[in-house]
Amino acid sequence: MSGRALPIGVFDSGVGGLTVLRALRLALPAEDFIYLGDTARLPYGTKSPATVIRYSLQCAAALVVRDIRCLVVACNTASASALAALRLQYPSLPVIGVIEPGAAAAVAASRTQHIAVIATEGTIGGGAYQDAIRRLNANARVTPCACSLFVAMAEEGWTSGPIAAAVAQRYLDPIFGVAGAPDTLVLGCTHFPVLAPAIRSVLPPTVQIVDSAATTAAAVLRQLQAAGPATPLTGTKPVTGTAAVTGMTPETGARRAAGRVTWLATDGAARFARVGTTFLGETLHEADVEIVDL
Repeated sequence: MSGRALPIGVFDSGVGGLTVLRALRLALPAEDFIYLGDTARLPYGTKSPATVIRYSLQCAAALVVRDIRCLVVACNTASASALAALRLQYPSLPVIGVIEPGAAAAVAASRTQHIAVIATEGTIGGGAYQDAIRRLNANARVTPCACSLFVAMAEEGWTSGPIAAAVAQRYLDPIFGVAGAPDTLVLGCTHFPVLAPAIRSVLPPTVQIVDSAATTAAAVLRQLQAAGPATPLTGTKPVTGTAAVTGMTPETGARRAAGRVTWLATDGAARFARVGTTFLGETLHEADVEIVDL
C-alpha cells in the first residue's frame, strides 16, 4: 500500500473540462486525478440526450475500472443529461456535476435574481440551469442563450481580439443592452472561461460573471470530506468568496499541484495536448496522453 488515496476521475467531451480540473488541482493540490477527454465524439452539445447518456456511461466505465473514488462530470451537457443515469449506475460512487454548483453560485451572487445563462444548445434546450436555479429560488428570472460558436472559438484559440469581442457582442447585446437586464451571467459551458476577457469587455461593469469550475471544486472537497477518504485530504485549499463568482481560483500564482494526473483521450493526442494547454494554463505533452477506445 502506497498510502495514497485513490484518484479522482474527471471527464468531458474534450478539453473544456480542463478548466474544472485546473480548479480542482488548486483546491486539492495533493490529490491524484485521471482526466478523460472524449475527443473522438465531441461536441456533446449538439447530440441528443440519449446519445449523451450513452457516451457518459462509457466514459464513466473507462474511469471506474481504474479505481477512482469520485467522478466529476466536467461537462455541462453531460451534467444536464446524464447525471441521474450515472448516479443510478454507480450508487456507491460520489458523482458530481457542474450545473448544481454553478446555479448555487449564481443565486448567491445575484442581487436582483435576474440571471442570464449562456451555454451550448443542448444545455440550454434541456433547461438544466433554469431548473436548478429555480429550485434554489422559485422567483428567480432566468434568461438563457445558446452560444455554440463560443465552443469552436475556444478550441481554435480565438479567445481574444476583435473577432472574439464581436461574437460576444452579437450574442450578449440583446440580453444586456436593454433596460432591466440581468445582473449576473453564468458561463454554462466549460469552454467559456477562456473567453471570459472577451465576454467581460462587452458587458456592463456591474454584471457578475459566474463560472462553475471553482464552485465545483468546492463541492468535490465537501463530498470527499464527508465520505471519509482512505487517506487524509492533505494540502487542501478552501474555495470561497469571489473565487466562486469570477471563475478564478484562490491564489492564482499557487505552486504546481503535487498530485499526479493521468491523461486519457479517445482521439488526437497531439491536438488534445495543444488545445488543452490553453485550457489548463500549463504545457501538456502529446507523449503523456494515452488514447483509449470506448
